Parts: sequence; C-alpha cells; structure tokens
Amino acid sequence: MQPTPPIRRRERLAQSLRLETTSGALLLVAAAVALIWANSPWRDSYAALMETTVGPAALHLDLSVATWAADGLLAIFFFVVGVELKHEIVAGSLRNPRQAAVPVLAAVGGMALPALVYVGIVLAAGDPEALTGWAIPAATDIAFALAVLAIFGRGLPTGLRTFLLTLAVVDDLLAIVVIAIFYTAGVQLLALLGALLAVAVFALVVRTRWARWWLLIPVALVAWWLMHESGVHATIAGVLLGAVVPAKPVLGESETRTHRFEAAVRPWSTAIALPIFAFCSAGVSVADGGGFAELAAQPVLLAVAAGLVIGKLIGVLGVTAIVTRVTPLRLPDGIGLRDLLPVALLTGIGFTVSLLITELSFDDAARTDAAKLAVLIGSGLAAVLAAPLLRWDAKQARSADMNEDGVADAPQERIGG
Repeated sequence: MQPTPPIRRRERLAQSLRLETTSGALLLVAAAVALIWANSPWRDSYAALMETTVGPAALHLDLSVATWAADGLLAIFFFVVGVELKHEIVAGSLRNPRQAAVPVLAAVGGMALPALVYVGIVLAAGDPEALTGWAIPAATDIAFALAVLAIFGRGLPTGLRTFLLTLAVVDDLLAIVVIAIFYTAGVQLLALLGALLAVAVFALVVRTRWARWWLLIPVALVAWWLMHESGVHATIAGVLLGAVVPAKPVLGESETRTHRFEAAVRPWSTAIALPIFAFCSAGVSVADGGGFAELAAQPVLLAVAAGLVIGKLIGVLGVTAIVTRVTPLRLPDGIGLRDLLPVALLTGIGFTVSLLITELSFDDAARTDAAKLAVLIGSGLAAVLAAPLLRWDAKQARSADMNEDGVADAPQERIGG
C-alpha cells in the first residue's frame, strides 16, 4: 500500500478544517480545557498566562496574551466573516432583497429582543451599571450554529442552512456595527484614516495579478495596527479587508477571489484563531472567592443566559411569524414556520462574538466572569434544546407547500444527503 503523499494529506486536513463540525468541536474542546484549567489547583498559572505581556512597546503592542487573542487572532475570524459577507451580498443569499428580506428581518428581531430581555432583567434587579453589556446576548456564532445544524439536521432541506447562514451573517454584520459604534471609547482620526488608506491599498492589490500572500499580509498587518491605534476595535480591520476582496471573477479567472481567500484563510481561523480565543476567554474561575454562588448573584448572568435562549427564540420566531402573516414576504421553498423553532434556538449560540463583546462591556472582573459563564451556559442550553428538535423536525412529514405561498415547493436537496 502506497503512503499518502504529504500534499494530499495537507489538502485533506485543510478540507476537514473548513467543515462546520470541525470548527464547533475545536471550540468546545478549547473552552472545556480553559474551564478545567481555570478551576483546577493550577488555576493561578492560567491567570498568569493570560496576563503575560507580549509585543513591542514602541508600537503600543505590548499586550496581554488574552488581549492578543481578542484583538489580534480574532481579526482572522472577522476577515473570513468579511469575505462571507461580500460573497453573500454580491453573489449569494443577500443578492436578492426579496428572498433575503425574511432572514434579514429575523436577524434584526433576533438582536433586538435579547437586548430588551437583558435590559429588562438588569434594571429589574437594580443593576443599571450592567447596562453596558446589552449587546452580549444579541450575537450568533456562525460556526457553532451551523455545526449543530450539520450534525442534527440531517434530512432537512438545505434551504434551512441557507436561511440560518443568511440570518447569522446579517447578525454578525450588525454586531460589527454595534462594536464599532458603541464599544469604541475614543477615536484617533489620523490613525483611522491611515487604516482606511491601508484597506484601500489592499483593495487595489487584491484585484491585481500580483495578489500574493507575501504582499497582502504586510498591508493587512499595517491596516490592523493602525485600526488598533485609532481606538476602534482592531477586528473591524479584518471585516473591512475581507469586504474588499472581489466576489466576481477578475482577470479571466474561473473562480472568485472571495471563494479562494475563504478557502485559504478559514483553516487558520478554525484551527488556530477561534480555539485560542475560546481558550483565552472561556476560562472563568468559579473556584475562587464566593464561587458559583457569587457569580450567580450577578444579574448579568441571568440576563445574558435568558437573552440568548428566550430572547433569540422570541425575536427570530416572532418576527418571522409576523412578517410572513401580515406581508407578502414568505419563507424560501421547502421551509415552514415549524422548521424555525430549532433554528431560532440555534441563533442563541452566541459564543465567539458574545465572548468578545463581554470583554468590551465591563471594567470589573465580577460582571465579566458572570457574563462569560452566562454565554457558555446560554449557548450550551440553546444547542441542547435545538438538537432534539432538529431530529424531530427531520422525521416529520412535509407538505407540498411548506412556505404557504400558494405554489408547490420546488424539489429540495437535503442536509447530509
């Protein structure tokens, strides 16, 4: 038997790292390791590692390991998000406004209701200082949500995945806007203009025949550094850089550069950026101080968890039901309102972006740790509730007109088919 050539092994590894199931598994493992270490007898070493400063002070980049994970590595993930946004807007599910209208409106409802649930709970609990965390339960983790759908949604129409992807992409776009507007304390205008200029240079180079990694990466690093210097969260640079990659074939190429760049960068995001960020952010210690009881006493714990599970469910499902009942807009072929019950729960898997917003929301460790724990609890509960509902939905008979638009649905491919 001939051994597998190294190139083929690398290709197969890269392909596996592009799978949503792989990304979700790596995130879970990284978060579990962090939680175990942060609550073990060696928890002081975890805290010391997170606080270790690395980087050149002359460039104002003498940052802690935890900050590097949130500001630096996560920019890779947001680059992939930016590329996906560009593709969906130009050539994908957001290209047709009428088809995209329902998931877009569902995304808006899925952000507004969790925020309202959060605000209501912290105000009722008498903790107005915690209002800065209102956006924590509004986010959806694309990779994690799609991973659960891929595992437990086998047999359901692939249009459901497109619906969830569209909703999650819009959710991420709105979350990016929220971070840029509400979680930026002050802006250094010259640095921001420099970052935008670097993005413009990247946009020019990425459309040429000389768009090679050794030329694009230095320009991207300059854009990231200047964005960091400006006071705007540095991950925004990743989104902007991804958004300027051409989504239509250029220079006679048969493949779009959004597809090529997404395929090249996603494995790095899946294997390195997201797991390390999860490892650095999910290590909430309940072994010190008052333990879990002290964290549970923080109103933000209930507010975030309820926002992710209840707020997302009511927001996505409620807005979709209203829109499809009182307007001419309808769900895509093959999808009915019952399919959106588990999908609405899947949007409650906040994880990556919710943990990032948590890092930006509070100045005190007590609220931060409580909110992080709530993100883990809420995301986990949303996934656990969605999984059996997906299996139940897949086993139910489907009508000829699931979206109730008066026209028989076109034949549908199935998830996992």
